[in-house]
Amino acid sequence: MASAPMQDHAAQSASEPTPPATPQGKAGPLDHVDFAAFLADVQALRRELDAGLEAEDFTHLQKVERWGRAATAVGLLTCWIGPNPLSAAALALGRSTRWILMHHVGHRGYDKVPGVPARYTSKVFARGRRRYLDWLDWIVPEAWIYEHNVLHHSHTGEDADPDNVERNTEFLRAKGRPKAARYALVAGLAATWRATYYAPETMRQWLTRRGGPVDSVGTVMDDRAREAAVQRRLLTDSYLPYALAHFVLMPAAFLPLGPWAATSALINSFFADILTNLHTFLVVGPNHTGDDLYRFTTRPASRGEHYARQVIGSTNYTTGGDLVDFAHLWLNYQIEHHLFPDMPMRKYRQMQPRVQALCAKHGIAYTQESVFRRFRKLVDVIVGNAQMPRA
Repeated sequence: MASAPMQDHAAQSASEPTPPATPQGKAGPLDHVDFAAFLADVQALRRELDAGLEAEDFTHLQKVERWGRAATAVGLLTCWIGPNPLSAAALALGRSTRWILMHHVGHRGYDKVPGVPARYTSKVFARGRRRYLDWLDWIVPEAWIYEHNVLHHSHTGEDADPDNVERNTEFLRAKGRPKAARYALVAGLAATWRATYYAPETMRQWLTRRGGPVDSVGTVMDDRAREAAVQRRLLTDSYLPYALAHFVLMPAAFLPLGPWAATSALINSFFADILTNLHTFLVVGPNHTGDDLYRFTTRPASRGEHYARQVIGSTNYTTGGDLVDFAHLWLNYQIEHHLFPDMPMRKYRQMQPRVQALCAKHGIAYTQESVFRRFRKLVDVIVGNAQMPRA
């Protein structure tokens, strides 16, 4: 979801019609909600979930990790034979699985699980040198944690949300750009988004909205120098490590089998990266975008309202057993995740019916559809066929 320049994030494209909003005199989507009562129910469920943390939650994490490692092993064992879809798909699934682990461990989902080793806690996993063992992606883990865990979860659906897709894709809906070109840009974005959007956006948010970077004598940089620092860190901390590991060292390991084997490994690794992008874009992109999900023009007035906004600004996909959830990277429980971001993956399936019933009790819209229907709604918003309502 390629970002517009930061200074233009709050501005709406002049070529777009006025977005749908609650008509004057008509109740908004949350006007009827007793936020204090909803908060009390959410907190009661939270206490129950905390009390139910158990060793099986970590065992489940290890199972998911084994699935990912098995996929990577299949990809490596077959990548030297020649360019082939099995190797590319298996390598891609292994990389997507590391994303699953980073997402939930980085959210402190396993910090309080009984008996969990330190390396699976948020203070250790993918931090420092462990990045090369745990999650060597285009994205720097510390930057992603700040951009995603802090900014996105605190400002979901607001203009301050760095992952506000409708706002970030205003450039794509520029006046005069044909619809066919818009769809082509979406396809290109989906195939490259971890490198072209997420790596630079997380780095930029991390280095600028935290109050830095600063120069060698401690003076805060101006905008041009700050952006130059962001680009330098992108090159040294994001692009070079990932490219070296996946497109140089991995293929080079097969050179003893001959140049064909190494070239095949490179091609399979390259296409695996595209497949990882397509997979993650499919399950990440629609989480908070669609003509039935809300954008927010103000800050919530209370904690209860904040929780209610997480529900009407998010969507679930099809939920079920481990295979269904694994295919969705556990992002099919987006509503539950935004209410309780620091929970183990296994707990989301357990709590999902309870959260849905709680929302029905308080009259809060709970959206759940297949990921493919949600992806269609995402694309409709990106290309300008639909707009999100404001609340």
